[in-house]
Amino acid sequence: MTITRWDPFREVATLQNRVNSLFREMNDGDSPLTTASFVPAVDVYEDNAKVVLKLEVPGLDEKDLDVRIENHTLTVNGERKFEKEEKEENFHRIERRYGSFYRAFTLPNTVDTENVAASYTAGVLKLELKKKAEAQPKQIKVNVGNSLAA
Repeated sequence: MTITRWDPFREVATLQNRVNSLFREMNDGDSPLTTASFVPAVDVYEDNAKVVLKLEVPGLDEKDLDVRIENHTLTVNGERKFEKEEKEENFHRIERRYGSFYRAFTLPNTVDTENVAASYTAGVLKLELKKKAEAQPKQIKVNVGNSLAA
């Protein structure tokens, strides 16, 4: 009977080699790490004059963003591409999300879809949608002490 010395790290190394080989096999085509979709975080708020959306999309160029309004639905599409100058097998960890995204928002009827402004600064896409004039609140002056009925 042969006595084999037990090495607890051998099993971990074997498992790691198997996982690495699975990733290498999947990397023959497009990597799932680079083609998975992600959902950018968004803040939506409004005031008396407009509705504002702010989407976090760092690392995108303006040309990689597509913003549209159709039938009172605002859609934002984009794609964050993986930097190919670095080989994936050299990475120790990939936590940033890459790939395409799609967000859709139903707009209220109070929004003027012809009056929209978009800006992109420091990785944040800001969309300002002005409200229709008739949807904005009107202040009515109240006269104290005067009677309306004569």
